[in-house]
Amino acid sequence: MIMPRGASQLLLPANPLFIAFSLIVGLLIDMVPVGRQPWMPDVLALVLVFWNVHQPRRVGVGWAFVFGLMIDVHHGALLGQHALAYSLLAFGAVALHRRLLWFTLGAQALHVLPLFVLATAIAVIVRLIVGGMWPGWSLVLAPLLQAALWPIAAALLLAPQRRAPDPDAHRPL
Repeated sequence: MIMPRGASQLLLPANPLFIAFSLIVGLLIDMVPVGRQPWMPDVLALVLVFWNVHQPRRVGVGWAFVFGLMIDVHHGALLGQHALAYSLLAFGAVALHRRLLWFTLGAQALHVLPLFVLATAIAVIVRLIVGGMWPGWSLVLAPLLQAALWPIAAALLLAPQRRAPDPDAHRPL
């Protein structure tokens, strides 16, 4: 990962088990039966974009497609609807990953907002093409909430990498 400007601390490498755990937790949060409202943020999409930005070689478009198929099966949606949206979301995140890491968390949230809007629009367009109903204008809130959750997700998902690998009083790093 590229060190952002003004970073005061080096990060440890991301543990692949933690990446997998966070993706599974995101999937499980999306599967909680609270009644899927159009305004609810897609936590799995948020976690996928985060790991596509920070670890593009470990989490890529293929994993986004697989998780999209899982969400399609869970929601009973057209098979491939979320897979297409997540794949394009992951592609956009990987394309932006080098540039995005130089910004502050607030600016990063503004840069990933169009990705979340695009993913939501693709899922809705596919639903409408196959004869689904318009979910209402409240679905505009979902990408906004996802972008607002970006700094919180970054703090939580980078926390295990921030600890010192071997604290030593005689070594400045």
